[in-house]
Amino acid sequence: MKSNVLITAALAALSAFCVAGTSAYAQAIEVRDVWIRTTVQGQKSTGAFMKITAKEGAKLVGGSTPVAGGADVHEMKMDGNIMRMRAVPALDLPAGKTVELKPGGYHFMLTDLKQPLVKGSTVPLTLVFKNAQGVESKVELRVPVSADAPGVGAAAAKADKAHSGHGAHGEHKQ
Repeated sequence: MKSNVLITAALAALSAFCVAGTSAYAQAIEVRDVWIRTTVQGQKSTGAFMKITAKEGAKLVGGSTPVAGGADVHEMKMDGNIMRMRAVPALDLPAGKTVELKPGGYHFMLTDLKQPLVKGSTVPLTLVFKNAQGVESKVELRVPVSADAPGVGAAAAKADKAHSGHGAHGEHKQ
């Protein structure tokens, strides 16, 4: 009797895995503290920021949102006295380690915005990941739009915004 219960439980788990398909892999990736920076009229790009932890290691390889024509991973770093930004084909997510996408570093760039993104709104965002075997999965999010990171004080937010390159006068180089 006990073995029948175990077999039934195992078959149910296998069945659930087969039905879920790649979404079972997506559950192995945790995305938290996600937010998108507000924009002003005429601004064509902004950044999305978050913390990502992949249990088994993966790569963030892209994404999409209906509010932008483009959405991909960018890196900002100092080159002498110049802050440079460039698109990267993938962002490594080492197993069990949290990778933070933040202003002034790696971030998820939304380009060719179709409308201003106002504080208090939410934006659908799909992130695309690949595991070590090349299996692709997607994580669907509803992301809040904010002038600054959750929990950031006004002074820190002002300094952060001045260095982010995503303000109305920010420069984007590829």
